[in-house]
Amino acid sequence: MATQISKKRKFVADGVFYAELNELLTRELAEHGYSGVEVRVTPIRTEIIIRATRTQNVLGTKGRRIRELTSVVQKRFKFPEGSVELYAEKVANRGLSAIAQAESLRYKLLGGLAVRRACYGVLRFIMESGAKGCEVIVSGKLRAQRAKAMKFKDGYMIASGHPAVEYIDGCVRHVMLRQGVLGIKVRIMKDWDPSGKQGPKIPLPDVVTVHTPKEDEIMSDKPQIGKEKEKEGYQPYMEDTPASMPVS
Repeated sequence: MATQISKKRKFVADGVFYAELNELLTRELAEHGYSGVEVRVTPIRTEIIIRATRTQNVLGTKGRRIRELTSVVQKRFKFPEGSVELYAEKVANRGLSAIAQAESLRYKLLGGLAVRRACYGVLRFIMESGAKGCEVIVSGKLRAQRAKAMKFKDGYMIASGHPAVEYIDGCVRHVMLRQGVLGIKVRIMKDWDPSGKQGPKIPLPDVVTVHTPKEDEIMSDKPQIGKEKEKEGYQPYMEDTPASMPVS
């Protein structure tokens, strides 16, 4: 019989499990374009879906890498044999994934590319992928010994309220360089998408849509009510007759 656990403890345990799993996969699959994880709990098994830009590398030769990761997760979190499954899912649009772009920028900087050039390249790629706006901040010892921060922006960006939760995808990464540690922060604002594939389904609350007015109907085409009554030989009653009009 399964032990009863309070709702509060369950949510905390789920949060800790997700955080540790995300940290493990971030370290293991960073170079393969890891872009997040989703945990689905079913009565039969627990399904863990790994989102990445290069799914073939995540799977490995003949699925060897994914089996190794499954074994590690099962032993670490004490899952029963065969009750946990790992799947790899390709990111539909990596230009709208903040994690993928932060990792891309990280590897560019590790490769020795100039900060300004690397950031502008990432910024342009994000905007070409259909983002409404983006922001890249790199801080640390960039060239001189004195640390500073460089901020690169493009498009439209919101920072407060509930739409910021729905529309903004953010990520922070650290780059270990010879002169010290650089911090990378990438924020991407997605555009509204009614289908919900490229962005949120809910439109921004301050967006006003002005509909085109309907064409004015031509009144001469419609028959007038008074003329209709005359044609039918209609005789007015007392309640239909104005007070000034004598009744015959």
